[in-house]
Amino acid sequence: MKALVYTGPNEMAYRDEPQPEAASGEVLIRVDAVGICGSDMHAYHGRDPRRVPPLILGHEVAGEILAGPGTGRQVTVNPLITCGHCEFCAQGRNNLCANRTMIGMTRAGGFAQYVTTAASSVIDLPAGMSSRAAALTEPAATALHAVHMAARALVRPLPECEVLILGAGAIGLLAALLLKAYGCRRILLAEPNVLRRESAQRTAGCATYDPMQPSAAPPDNRIDLVIDAVGAKATRQAALAAVKPGGVIVHVGLADGASEIDMRKLTLAEITLIGVYTYATADLRAAAAALHEGAFGDLAWVEERSLADGAQAFRDLDQGRAAAAKIVLRP
Repeated sequence: MKALVYTGPNEMAYRDEPQPEAASGEVLIRVDAVGICGSDMHAYHGRDPRRVPPLILGHEVAGEILAGPGTGRQVTVNPLITCGHCEFCAQGRNNLCANRTMIGMTRAGGFAQYVTTAASSVIDLPAGMSSRAAALTEPAATALHAVHMAARALVRPLPECEVLILGAGAIGLLAALLLKAYGCRRILLAEPNVLRRESAQRTAGCATYDPMQPSAAPPDNRIDLVIDAVGAKATRQAALAAVKPGGVIVHVGLADGASEIDMRKLTLAEITLIGVYTYATADLRAAAAALHEGAFGDLAWVEERSLADGAQAFRDLDQGRAAAAKIVLRP
């Protein structure tokens, strides 16, 4: 089969790879569409020690089961393969499973014509759902999970809140679109890439600004909810500065590791800081339904390219030449 393989920092090779075979309890999926995630970009830059080259990356997968339980089903994939019996899996919080593995990280992923995964990790798609929309289920589920975690922590309902989203990548943009669908009227989005900033403004219809221009940032202590979809030292500092007393910060991105934050403000102003990792299976199902029903809009902002052009897509994302918050590759 043809596959796009991460071979080393800033190197992707489109080449022949052995076609995988489904083991017991697994399914073989013909990949129809697969999205490039920010974590794939971290690996591409050599910043993710969990993803060791040579490796087929890609975990935002939609396709058809060709072998294994449910042959012929149109599915998307929960890239996490969980144990199903630990306390977190029993609670329905399988994203916290301590025994989890993941396609595109600990085993071959979806930047290929075919991929295998656990039969328990596939999610049936609504009838007639497009592959483009289906490939967005995974990032949409992350945004949905983040927004729902925030809603549980906020003192007032979401539509009453002023929201700041840091980063107009797929998670940030999808969060903005979902918040608009939930009735939020005051959404501000920060994005340094002018192409993405303009695209986000057209797509989500919310105010945007360049965080590299400090004068454009909102006043300190004003924002009810901050969603950090970047997760860098600078965005953590910006989030703590912007959030108002009693407000909520949802930390989704994983750009950087440890860094100092303003713990004094966090404590004295009773800020709620929530770490959000991926989603539960229920979030994936809800995201697939929401995408199909149009809660995230028409998805015209998604760019499609062939898998054979995947290496160039990575270069374009790396060098800021892509306006789209999401590039979907088609094998």
